[in-house]
Amino acid sequence: MIRPLRTALMVAVVALPLAACGGRSGTAQADLAASKVTTIGVNSYLWRASLDTLSFMPLVQTDSNGGVIVTDWYVNPQVPTERMKLTVSILDQDLRADAVRVAALREVNRGGQWVSAPVAAATTQKLEDIILTKARDLRRASIAG
Repeated sequence: MIRPLRTALMVAVVALPLAACGGRSGTAQADLAASKVTTIGVNSYLWRASLDTLSFMPLVQTDSNGGVIVTDWYVNPQVPTERMKLTVSILDQDLRADAVRVAALREVNRGGQWVSAPVAAATTQKLEDIILTKARDLRRASIAG
């Protein structure tokens, strides 16, 4: 009984001064906030920001472990002859600009038939920028509050 107590006391005596040597506790917390360790497999800020950004579209599939969100076809009421379908992929656990990728499909209605049409590169880039901005805002809010 005395031996385990003595061992625990020795560990505490050695570990306590070593723990004080770290000195950079702010860096560790900032790194944790950047990756936001959670039970999902991807960055939680990017995940939440992606869901918020696509909230107006019907969702077909969401996989928080794989970081994939797939929407169904969405028809803008102001342009009923055009529809879009999006896939958002979150590629990393860190909040980085290259950790989110948006792929889009666009179709236009011609004579009652939906026909594939090109998507402007600026469209997917703008969506990625919106998601990143929201993710950064969510991170700032969680650190401040």
